[in-house]
Amino acid sequence: MLKTTVVVIGGGVTGVGILRDLSMRGIKAILVERDDLGYWTSSRFHGLLHSGGRYAVKDKEAARECIEENTILRRIGRHCVEATESIFVRAPEDSEEYEQEWVKSCKECGISAIPITMDEAFRLEPNLSRKIVSAYRCPGAAVDGFRLLWQTVASAQRYGGQFRTYTEVIGIEVENGLVCGVKVRDRWTGQEENIACDFVISAAGSFAGEVAHMAGLTVNVKPSKGTLIAFNHRLCQRVIHRLHKSSDADIFVPHGSITILGTSSIDSAPDDTSTETAEVEAMLKIGQVTFEDIYDYRILRVFAGTRPLYSADPNAKGRNASRGFVTLDHAHDGIKHFMSVCGGKFTTYRLMAEKVVDIVAGQLGVNEKCRTAEEDLVPDPTPELMGRAKRLFPSYGAELAASRLGNEKLERVLERMEKSPEEKELVCECENVTLAEVEEIASEPTSHTVSDIRRRTRLGMGTCQGTFCAYRSVGAVDRKGVPWAKDTVELFKEFLETRWKGIRPVLWGNMLRDTELTRAIYDAALNLTGVEEIK
Repeated sequence: MLKTTVVVIGGGVTGVGILRDLSMRGIKAILVERDDLGYWTSSRFHGLLHSGGRYAVKDKEAARECIEENTILRRIGRHCVEATESIFVRAPEDSEEYEQEWVKSCKECGISAIPITMDEAFRLEPNLSRKIVSAYRCPGAAVDGFRLLWQTVASAQRYGGQFRTYTEVIGIEVENGLVCGVKVRDRWTGQEENIACDFVISAAGSFAGEVAHMAGLTVNVKPSKGTLIAFNHRLCQRVIHRLHKSSDADIFVPHGSITILGTSSIDSAPDDTSTETAEVEAMLKIGQVTFEDIYDYRILRVFAGTRPLYSADPNAKGRNASRGFVTLDHAHDGIKHFMSVCGGKFTTYRLMAEKVVDIVAGQLGVNEKCRTAEEDLVPDPTPELMGRAKRLFPSYGAELAASRLGNEKLERVLERMEKSPEEKELVCECENVTLAEVEEIASEPTSHTVSDIRRRTRLGMGTCQGTFCAYRSVGAVDRKGVPWAKDTVELFKEFLETRWKGIRPVLWGNMLRDTELTRAIYDAALNLTGVEEIK
């Protein structure tokens, strides 16, 4: 039987943050996730590193936490953060009284909100609607969720932390009111196993209620689905917020060459990631208040995720529930050494982990203090390593590869390229992903599908949405003979259907023409009749 001190349930950003903090304090820990890391909420959001301004009026505690953690993450996770800053803009239909209250609240929360003239606002962001009447600059930023998760895990591993993906918890073992282990099942092999432990921490996000139920407990998590639209254009250089009470479709976040508009708030099941054309149409109409030419921009895809909102009030739902977080020690419910952490924001994940691990460490008799705010997630690559990378990668691909791979994996990828020059070939031209990177990630035990490689490398996440890189990537993993790549039709089906899911709600204009090209390649040319969803 496997034995550890702490089992962390949930491979979202909160779970990996807890694993890192435990490991840095010398507490032996294993994280288990039923899917891939970041499969759920932590990758299905607009990628905003909050300044706290959005919550300054309604939830000052959450606002203060956001601005403090924003500052920390810009430093320790700088390879994952694009420090764009934010601009809050008020439209004519937005309340002037709310603006005055917001300015006052930002000052009380320690959030910089610098008023600018409309001439300066239009100079900084030329695409803004000329109907905007006021604007403020705040310290928001964009963050790459996938990258930050894997860098956090890499940091935990350096201190002995372990993790397992596609490992589902099917039972929580309790003896005499004390947690003593969890029962898990490998979702690929079906093999079941017990992991003995002294403590269990549930960081299962929208599924926290289901995990607690395994121990006979109730946790009042109310999942709220948010739909987001990714545009194939950089509409703005900074994060743009509507300056009004938090509502739908009022944040635009630039990421690389794209922009994400979010989000809606709909009560949902924990695993509801569906999107509908009606939601997109409603969001575009609202977004047009900020960017009048929004209908002229090509939509790349639509996606959705659920917020794991928690409230002690069972009637609080959606935007009425707090964006703060709570740590629940279930000793008060009769089960010792079992905790749940609920709610919160991606921006505050490190703080959430610190608060949880402070409690756990105290109960385990560990006196080490939290150091996660002091140490970078990953060290900077050496000049020598980057010099080698720039000789082998195309254009700016060296910087991209270094930030998404980390030093150790970059070293192995460079060795592949130096040994076999054909490994330099691009599999995904949109995101500059090379054959060497695809083969390196495919060979890791965490990879079971092409989508697993996508989440690590951004393969298929660019303009063509997998049209050209799908057959290249499937060919690459088939060529290497990795154990999970035997059924190439299933590989195509899994990868293309994940891309199709985000395209289906926006089948008009250029998107419809692009989809016909994809259908022609995979249905007509390759005769992949098993890929039924792309027809």
